[in-house]
Amino acid sequence: MFNIIKIIFEENRLVNIIKKLSVFCLLCLGLINISHAAQPKPDQSMVYKTVGEVDLKLHMFLPKQVAQGIKTPAIIFFFGGGWVSGNPNQFYRQADYLADRGILAISAEYRVKKRNNTTPKDAVSDAKSAMRWLRQNADKLNIDPDQIIAAGGSAGAHLAASTATIPSFNAKTDDLTISTVPNALVLFNPVFDNGPDGWGYETVKNYWQDISPMHNLHAGVPPTLVLIGDKDKLIPISVPKRFQQKMHALGIRSELEIYPGQGHGFFNYKNKNNFRDTLLKVDNFLVSLGYLKGQADLQKINAL
Repeated sequence: MFNIIKIIFEENRLVNIIKKLSVFCLLCLGLINISHAAQPKPDQSMVYKTVGEVDLKLHMFLPKQVAQGIKTPAIIFFFGGGWVSGNPNQFYRQADYLADRGILAISAEYRVKKRNNTTPKDAVSDAKSAMRWLRQNADKLNIDPDQIIAAGGSAGAHLAASTATIPSFNAKTDDLTISTVPNALVLFNPVFDNGPDGWGYETVKNYWQDISPMHNLHAGVPPTLVLIGDKDKLIPISVPKRFQQKMHALGIRSELEIYPGQGHGFFNYKNKNNFRDTLLKVDNFLVSLGYLKGQADLQKINAL
């Protein structure tokens, strides 16, 4: 009898050990999956502006396989968040991919209401400062100051568009002889109409005419790609269509990619198919402008 009990005890102990090993293996597999999906990290970060005790940084993904002596284009992303919140890591994956394609890719910090108790005017000022800093440091960064793309999502797209359209809201510390106008724009569900019928009017109503990109278009605005869902509850599809019409009337290239059934923020990483397709559209647009070479890396895009 004692031997039978001993055997049962040993068998139960073995089963428990196997169970624990199985759980451990599953956890390991989980960690491996997490590591594959882990967000990339910038290669370096540099302060472009200091306001009081706040250091604002540009988080940089360095271009790969750059030929010696060749200056690369640069793309700078501004995160979304309604000028209230948000984080530059929103565009880390896009930046990492584009760096692999051979350009300096940057995700910028700027001041927002929740962290800094600031207004949209301050955010625009920071975006313009970032553009000037890039051009001022072009040699140090090994970039072509005439091949800078400004990009962003939602309120971040507003900032990108503002660098191309808004003459006001310049920081006193900026060198105003340096242009903030980018050489191309890539705008994800952009807030670029701040008029009485547009988004954010109540926040900027005292100065909306000075801060609304839609109302400050001019012949010097660069080629633009707009990507938006037709079910966006914040930005009616009529807004980007009107923007495109105004751009075409000025003789400016303006491409509009409409995603059926998609709402605001449709391009973010959690929406994998949209994330990949919008990244492909951005790649193709930059190839058409001569800022990227060859074909998009579909294998890498599909692995993201």
